[in-house]
This record gives sequence, C-alpha cells and structure tokens, in this order.
Amino acid sequence: MRALDVLFSLLGLIIGLPALFLLWLIGLFDTGSPLFRQERVGRYQKPFILVKFRTMRNGTASVATHLADASAVTTLGQFMRQSKLDELPQLWNVLKGDMSLVGPRPCLFNQKELIAERAERGVFDARPGITGLAQVQRIDMSTPKLLAETDARMLADMKLMDYFKYIIKTVTGSGRGDRIVPR
Repeated sequence: MRALDVLFSLLGLIIGLPALFLLWLIGLFDTGSPLFRQERVGRYQKPFILVKFRTMRNGTASVATHLADASAVTTLGQFMRQSKLDELPQLWNVLKGDMSLVGPRPCLFNQKELIAERAERGVFDARPGITGLAQVQRIDMSTPKLLAETDARMLADMKLMDYFKYIIKTVTGSGRGDRIVPR
C-alpha cells in the first residue's frame, strides 16, 4: 500500500496546497507559529518528527491529547481538530515514508504503557498512520490496552478495501476530533 500512500499524499499536497497555505496564514495570526512539530514513536519504535497544524497555544505541555488542558486549544484549533484539518501537514510525513495514510496513530515516547502494549502485539512493525480502525471507532490513547488490541486487529485483518474504508470514514466525519477532557 506504500504506492497508494505516495500517490494519495502527493495528490493531497498538490490539490490541497491552497487550503494548506490559507490554514497556515490564519494559523500565523492565531498562534504566531502555525506548524507544530513533535517527536513521535514510528515504525520499529524509531523516532520521527510529526508535522501538524498547531491547535493549542505556544508553550502548552507536550502530552497525549486526553491529558491536554482544554483551555489551551484556540478557537481555530478547535475547528481544525473537529474537521481533522490539523492533520493535513502529515501528508508530508506520509510522502517521506515516516507514516502511512492508514495505520496506528503515532504515540509520544512518554506513553510507556501504550508503547509496551503495542510492542507486545507487534504494532510497531507497521508504519504509523493518519487514521485507522481505532480512530473511526473513536478509541483514543486514554485506553492503551484497547487501543493496542484494536491496532493489532486492524493490521492483521487489513485489506485494500479497509484502507479505503478508513480514509473515507475519516474524511466524512467518523471519529471526528480528538477527545480533550474539559477540566
């Protein structure tokens, strides 16, 4: 499916260039720094730098979304999270080969329990993805064991139709937005 990843990420970047530029420009006024780069756990547990549009104020703690302070999310950031537009720059990660369009969402290195659960199930043998079964079923990183089991099941059962199904479900709104718990 790597060929599809390259084709679709390249097309997405070319066709989406006006939207990417507009979101970057609006983000510049929103946070002063529209792109967010963060080290994540990649294939074979190797680090890579994930690129997203910034949805939280600068200086916000680098933690899993379910642990993030909801008040740190900007108004534009809330819209981008709900619409998944904050994920668009990850097409660059897909094109580079750090990620796939479909796969387990990459976690942070400080998420030790999730890393252990995924390692036990061989999840790190695959490239992390922008979306996948867990995302369309609204399973997030707050339930590490369930997430790792879901990721492993997706990878074991993945067929070409599933690849397209997860992308279509994500684009049409399934699994809409990351869960940030209000405090």
